[in-house]
Amino acid sequence: MKPSQEFSEIVVSPDAIGRSPGQFPIELPLSRRELNLPVDWPVASNEFDAAKGGESDRRPAIPPIPLVEVFGLPIAKFTFEETVAAVERRIELGEPCYFITANLHYARLCRRNKELAEVNRRAAFLVADGMPLVWWSRWQGTSLPERVTGADLVWALAELAAQRRYRVFLFGGRPGVADRAAEKLCGRFPGLVICGRASPQLDRLTPDEEQQLLETLAGSGTQLLFAALGQPKGELWLARNCGRWGNAVAVQIGASLDFIAGTLRRAPRVWQRMGLEWAYRLITEPRRLLPRYAADASFLLTAIIDSVLCRRA
Repeated sequence: MKPSQEFSEIVVSPDAIGRSPGQFPIELPLSRRELNLPVDWPVASNEFDAAKGGESDRRPAIPPIPLVEVFGLPIAKFTFEETVAAVERRIELGEPCYFITANLHYARLCRRNKELAEVNRRAAFLVADGMPLVWWSRWQGTSLPERVTGADLVWALAELAAQRRYRVFLFGGRPGVADRAAEKLCGRFPGLVICGRASPQLDRLTPDEEQQLLETLAGSGTQLLFAALGQPKGELWLARNCGRWGNAVAVQIGASLDFIAGTLRRAPRVWQRMGLEWAYRLITEPRRLLPRYAADASFLLTAIIDSVLCRRA
């Protein structure tokens, strides 16, 4: 694969998504120098990092985050609005970081893959994207305020980006999905700046191609990176490359680009409110999701049994 072929579709242009110039705002990437972004901007490892000396002393402080342990994960005790505000603070701080929308599947993966413990430690914060995590926190007597889904966050953060003129990059998904998602988001939020999009097959990239991709991300001046790469591949990639994509705040959003583009249907609101979005997805994608959900259910059942036995002991 030639690098020019892999990355020729990275920057959104009006022609690429079937619009004429001026119908909605798409900007070409700016260099770091044009954006006045320091090349040696420090990398923050998590939300509790304190500012240290010099330039960082003049940046806004990040308040401590109340945490609830759920299936061994340090989940931030955030409402939806508090999550959006936390992301905004991080963008304004101008330091590269990522946060995680954790569901039951991710909790199970963390039990199996010890590398994810370091990924979680380095994350700015984790939020509960899944009602089983919220229910479990209530069962343990340390209630999380609500579910905070990546699928809903994308819309809210896109609206914030349009208001603040933050530059957004759509990363991942199947070919063409990011184009359609960009069109939908820009149609909903006038003023939204989509500074680029890419749908790379990360498993097939050579080191040189991956480096070129990271340079493209950094050169775009993106401040908010939506990564639709799947679990746990997305979280591992973000952790491994944090800071190499520029100064953006990044989040792995799973199937959210497909929901926005309309290539996958999201559960109706009533299913979501009842905590049954997983059931709707199982009905619509049984072959792909049945093995995964069966393993997740087994993990949850084991956790419940262990908890009951510990309480009786």
